[in-house]
Amino acid sequence: MTLILASASPRRAELLSSAGFEFEVAPADVDETVLAGETPKAYALRVARDKAVRVASCRKSGSVVLAADTVVVADGSILGKPVDANDARSMLKTLAGAVHEVHTAVVVRNGHRERSEVVTTRVRLLPLTDNEIAWYVATGEGEGKAGAYAIQGRAARFVDWIEGSWSNVVGLPIATVHQLLKEVDAD
Repeated sequence: MTLILASASPRRAELLSSAGFEFEVAPADVDETVLAGETPKAYALRVARDKAVRVASCRKSGSVVLAADTVVVADGSILGKPVDANDARSMLKTLAGAVHEVHTAVVVRNGHRERSEVVTTRVRLLPLTDNEIAWYVATGEGEGKAGAYAIQGRAARFVDWIEGSWSNVVGLPIATVHQLLKEVDAD
């Protein structure tokens, strides 16, 4: 069995490697536009499923495809990847001193068998000053990351508490991945 990670995320690859999984990487390019009326969880699951289907359709049988999509949600709104420094500052101001949710949808496909789950972690950031936000944005660490921050990096100093899976906030709930692989007979 060959495990294929349908993601270009170095964080997901690092999490899988650290947990002892052997895999190949095959990023999937899919439409990530939020559909009208789509909830954050439904959105993440649709995008993860689209990635899994796209990569599975190009692979030989015997391959197991793992795909994921992570969204940060504050006050019911999805905070995607910041488009620029101003957008990152705005996101961090929204998250500062408040609780937000991180949803990661995980989809595993083994032939026609598919299992999926959306894992939610609640995170509270400390209140942040404008100087702290400016410092963090200037590091560039939040570029390309949902919610404009990386819990595993410099932003860790701003995380007051989390409730749920830490690896989920990084981008891949490893225990869930392990369980879903067992459910599709790919462990």
